[in-house]
Amino acid sequence: MRCALDIVVLGLSLSSSWGNGHATTFRALLRGVHAAGHRVTFLERDVPWYASRRDLADPDFCDLIFYTSVDELLARHAHRLATADAVVIGSYVPQGVHVIDAVSRLVPKRLCFYDIDTPVTLSKLARGDEEYLARRQIPAFDLYFSFSGGKTISRLRQEFGASQPLPLYCAVDLQAYRNSGARRTWDLGYLGTYSPDRQPALERLLIEPARQLPEKRFVVAGPSYPVDIRWPENVERIEHLPPSEHAEFYSRQRFTLNVTRSDMIAAGWSPSVRLFEAAACRTPLISDWWEGIENFFPPGEALVVARTGSDIVTALMELDDRQCEAIAEAAYRRVASAHSAEVRARAFVEAIENVSPRGDLAATHLMRRLPA
Repeated sequence: MRCALDIVVLGLSLSSSWGNGHATTFRALLRGVHAAGHRVTFLERDVPWYASRRDLADPDFCDLIFYTSVDELLARHAHRLATADAVVIGSYVPQGVHVIDAVSRLVPKRLCFYDIDTPVTLSKLARGDEEYLARRQIPAFDLYFSFSGGKTISRLRQEFGASQPLPLYCAVDLQAYRNSGARRTWDLGYLGTYSPDRQPALERLLIEPARQLPEKRFVVAGPSYPVDIRWPENVERIEHLPPSEHAEFYSRQRFTLNVTRSDMIAAGWSPSVRLFEAAACRTPLISDWWEGIENFFPPGEALVVARTGSDIVTALMELDDRQCEAIAEAAYRRVASAHSAEVRARAFVEAIENVSPRGDLAATHLMRRLPA
């Protein structure tokens, strides 16, 4: 058996799932890492938005520590960062460029980046926007974990100089996400924070079908939707659902809808965690199309692809219970075998173990100057 690793993660948020998909992604992955016997510390910037909306302040699968500034991060945690087996910095970390430079100077054994927003990141960099990652920093990472696979991996290597880019898709905790046995009360549901580039697709694939099918029931859960959106009377709105209520939410839907951001569609190979979560709850999936989707959920077998509102109407009106159950079961089998937290954590740890620790001599000299 290999030795247990000591891994430090600096991420946007683990404590709050409000308005971001990072928290649920980190929770599933790090639960799997912890279950495999490794130690994880998560360092999170203490910001008011998440501080007032925390739904996991004391996780049982890692040490969660808050810091208020980069100076405090270094003053309190330099030793921890320099001696860990791997330091993983996530996308959208506040002052991310400054954080990456500061951690790099500590000469960690392995320095990794986990981009939970890869298509967005690359689009920002192409525009010269270095909000949380600078182009010059990419070649310095021992591993660049990408939320997107396919051609994005080649782009990271060839265009941005990543030395070892690897896909690390989101995953689902099969213990937390399972069918609750609740009665199906909605014909179609959607879970997601408001995004301007997703809204036209939501209008086309949920709001318009709701208008056409007034006898059916729909639901949209998620924060930040503008108050001037005209929701049909048969569309229920839920402002925010903590992850603890997701499984019940999916279980009450006859179908769940996935709508993909435009950058993710352009990149392809960028499955949303909502697909995996709903599939784990054995809720039939309907999704817009993007390149690579068939490698996760073959259309017609494990998922229904909808390009127009008419496709939604057809699915709701013509697919019977037996067909729905078959689609849901096929999707569940795929998630259980290839996209569970345990599977993803194993790939994550193996990738780290396959990179030789670096900077041993420099780290030894650095340790003499760091507070214990």
